[in-house]
Amino acid sequence: MPIIEISSLSHSGVEIFSTLTEAQLRGRMECGRGVFIAESPNVIRRALNAGYETLALLCEQKHITGDAADLIARLGNIPIYTGHRELLATLTGYVLTRGVLCAMRRPRLPKMEDICRDARRIVVIDGVVDTTNIGDIFRSAAALGIDAVLLTPGSCDPLNRRAVRVSMGSVFLVPWTWMEGSLADLGKLGFRTAAMALTDDSISIDHPALRDEPRLAIVMGTEGDGLPRETIAKADYVVRIPMCNGVDSLNVAAAAAVAFWQLRAPERER
Repeated sequence: MPIIEISSLSHSGVEIFSTLTEAQLRGRMECGRGVFIAESPNVIRRALNAGYETLALLCEQKHITGDAADLIARLGNIPIYTGHRELLATLTGYVLTRGVLCAMRRPRLPKMEDICRDARRIVVIDGVVDTTNIGDIFRSAAALGIDAVLLTPGSCDPLNRRAVRVSMGSVFLVPWTWMEGSLADLGKLGFRTAAMALTDDSISIDHPALRDEPRLAIVMGTEGDGLPRETIAKADYVVRIPMCNGVDSLNVAAAAAVAFWQLRAPERER
């Protein structure tokens, strides 16, 4: 593969790392798909292990024979851009804490029915827009046995650079796609739905009926307003996490981790 020493961020080909916004990367359509950026050797390894296609690599010179050496050996005939740390540190919007960025092709996403077919526990992310929360939810989903992730169209893109980094590459470990239809469509796929919300008639998250459900979709709402009333009304269960000391709720990422563990499928018991 060609290793290209750059002395300026205006070098042809480097704009994919230096000047394009997230929206421009998503819209950079070739083969019907956009582009995203994965950061750090460990995250890039997880993407490669999951079969993601690489387009270009940018890394500090010391990583060519260091942290990125094994990656470069796997990447095939793609351009490898390198330069001094001082130059790469001037990248717009990027702080190269790990010294390695990889431009990758966005995958063709599966249909909702396909990733739910053999799933026992899934999460529906409804309107969550914070990149850090999305990354944290995916990391908890991968760690705590969630089989698939569905996101409503108003949610943050899981392949946003910060979301990918916060997830430590967990977005590559759990099947996900954009949700089609409503909660009623999940019922047609055999799921009961549990909306995480504080209402007068909500049940505690440790209610035995929840753990006994063979197939359960856990529905998480936005950071500020939570789930829409109509979503709560259509759910089979409305579920709360009991609180102490006058605290009324948890951050959505923290609440997701609690829910994933407590509502794990019976066969997930250790």
